[in-house]
Amino acid sequence: MNTHVMDKEIGETRLDREMQGIIGKPVDRYEGPLKVSGRATYAYEYLADDKDVAYGFMVTAGIGKGRIVKVDGARAMSAPGVLAVVDGDRILRASSLPMAPAAQTIDGQVFHYGQPVAVVVATSFEAARHAAGLVDVEYEPAAKGRYSLAEVKDQGRASEEGVMPADTERGDFETAFGEAEVRFDATYTTPSHHSAAMEPHASVARWEGDKLTVWSSCQLLETNVQQIANGVGVPVENVRLLSPYIGGGFGSKLGIGPDAVLAALAARAAGRPVKLALSRPHVFQTTSRRSETIQRIRLGTTRDGHITAFAHETFAANSPGNGFFEPAGVSSVFLYAGKDRRVTHRLSETDVLMTAAVRAPGEAVGMLALENAMDEMAEKLGLDPVEFRKLNEPEVAPQDDLPYSSRKLLECYEEGARRFGWDKRDATPGTKRDGEWLIGYGMAAASRANSLMKSSAEVEMTPEGRAVVRTAMTDIGTGTYTILQQIAGEMLGLPLDRVDVELGDTTLPSSSGSGGSWGANSAGSSVYVACEALIAEIASRLGVDADGLTLKDGHAIANNRQVAFAEILAGASLSKIGTIEPGETSEKFNQASYGAHFCEVAVNAVTGETRVRRLMTVAAAGRILNEKTATSQCYGGQVWGIGSALTEELVIDERTGLLVNHDLAEYHLPVNADVPQLEVVLLPERDPHASPLAGKGIGELALAGVGAAVTNAIYNACGARVRDYPMTLDKVLAGMSPEIADAA
Repeated sequence: MNTHVMDKEIGETRLDREMQGIIGKPVDRYEGPLKVSGRATYAYEYLADDKDVAYGFMVTAGIGKGRIVKVDGARAMSAPGVLAVVDGDRILRASSLPMAPAAQTIDGQVFHYGQPVAVVVATSFEAARHAAGLVDVEYEPAAKGRYSLAEVKDQGRASEEGVMPADTERGDFETAFGEAEVRFDATYTTPSHHSAAMEPHASVARWEGDKLTVWSSCQLLETNVQQIANGVGVPVENVRLLSPYIGGGFGSKLGIGPDAVLAALAARAAGRPVKLALSRPHVFQTTSRRSETIQRIRLGTTRDGHITAFAHETFAANSPGNGFFEPAGVSSVFLYAGKDRRVTHRLSETDVLMTAAVRAPGEAVGMLALENAMDEMAEKLGLDPVEFRKLNEPEVAPQDDLPYSSRKLLECYEEGARRFGWDKRDATPGTKRDGEWLIGYGMAAASRANSLMKSSAEVEMTPEGRAVVRTAMTDIGTGTYTILQQIAGEMLGLPLDRVDVELGDTTLPSSSGSGGSWGANSAGSSVYVACEALIAEIASRLGVDADGLTLKDGHAIANNRQVAFAEILAGASLSKIGTIEPGETSEKFNQASYGAHFCEVAVNAVTGETRVRRLMTVAAAGRILNEKTATSQCYGGQVWGIGSALTEELVIDERTGLLVNHDLAEYHLPVNADVPQLEVVLLPERDPHASPLAGKGIGELALAGVGAAVTNAIYNACGARVRDYPMTLDKVLAGMSPEIADAA
């Protein structure tokens, strides 16, 4: 085992030499041909030819809170094709929280509307679905449920189970705010969101004696396999989990969905393999969601615009027994200057589906509020929004005085403003018109904290001079296969067509998994470490120093000698396992990726309709490993940000906790007509403290702040300031200045 602990900054590496010329380049996806041709096998498609396969379908609760008195499967068992009805306390009530030891079970209770109660197993999907409607469930409803965050927010607590401390304070905020020359105080609300990944949660389970194999759609295999084992009640070494292709996750598959354990329980009860795919309403109602939030932001400044007092206080919700809170202030602790500061989070229990991580947990909704507040304060001060942000650029992280590992936020502002034509913006709303359309410009900062996670990978050089990368890492559509292929090819001097990648199997070396924008940097670094060990072995066999060894096009070159890998290997394979671990650099430096978004919108003065005309993101995220996949990640974040600003809202029925719009017809995501031609600019950067790759995460950075750029542009267009999102046309019309509308 070869382990690299990130205790000091990285100097120049082989990746900087770019001898093979493939790192960072816009390489096509390794698995792309398989996906577009339908040959990539997703979880539910396994055992397609196994005639013994049975099918499961969930029975879900029809009340919002109470006790399960009885589950009667007699009518279901008499239906054609039914093999078993599985109920009891092992039924999962929702997904597992990421990295938790196990998912929560129902234990005879109803914790939220639509939670799983039982599973019907039958010889066909249709038979199982029909019989699920024949299961009789008797409930004892609770007298009252809690279905509104606003009603219970004052009962909130400071949870210790979040991804950041619930309370982060420095100095005396209240005194500093009271003494500030200019003050701003506003409350913003954001609705619940759902990941709504294209591939629904699905699992196939097969028992062979006491050994269990599960094919499922999962992001973090190392903890996911433990969650399945604990849920089923078997040792983890008895479970093999495979997830080679995933049709999107966005956080909803960080913990196992209820399907994984329920498929295994159903397979054990039926004595045959079982497939269980959640229907779209089941995905919405039984997995996890982003919490709704109530956020109060207070800014105190001098008259010339320097922030002296900064507070971001958030209220969020979760179901009973869950301590995760939406960390809306996760960037607020380091993004802007301000000597006296307060960032707090309070978590309240509601009887609604559990909340957990959704793409850019914290930043997606926290920066939607913060970046609108920054614009409102800039206007109050009579400052340009870009200049106000630049004026409050800190030299070190303002909460703890840690130096930044690398930070090109000012460059993002300046390059974005130049390319976008920000100097053509008129600060007065309603000034620019195109017939009945009002034109506005808006911008927002972007930031996303960077993490390095422990991860391992094996790299084998075959006798034929090929390389094979093996790791339990997953690819949720972000391009992991391709990036790991590029790193190995660049390090070992191999063309891409001589590098193979195997992912998504718990029999492979344990990896970081895909989540938190840490995947490429962490898994990629483990591949880097394994390649370094291989290079050292090759150099030893040639009797040369590794630093003086050049690897290019399948040959080792040193001391005026060029030797083919096949000759060095002499008919045998050579394999090394590399492991990366975080170290002191994560403690001594504030690490984050940064960016800036610039947006042009048109708002119809008659209907309130908003059309996004232009959207540009300028990002600095360390070394870009693949220009094409990084740009694609930014496109996804931009589209999501448009939805957060204008359409996306998971509606909760405050009488029952039912998630009303629980399908893709009513949960309004942006469609092609909502999205203009997008522009992404990736600034060159190396962060020597982040990892041996000098890279940082970008997938969630691309979402952070986009919604605020859109809503700030709407204000500039028509004068409508809305603090309750999304900014739908009815809210725009209500907030639009009558003088501006009449003039248009």
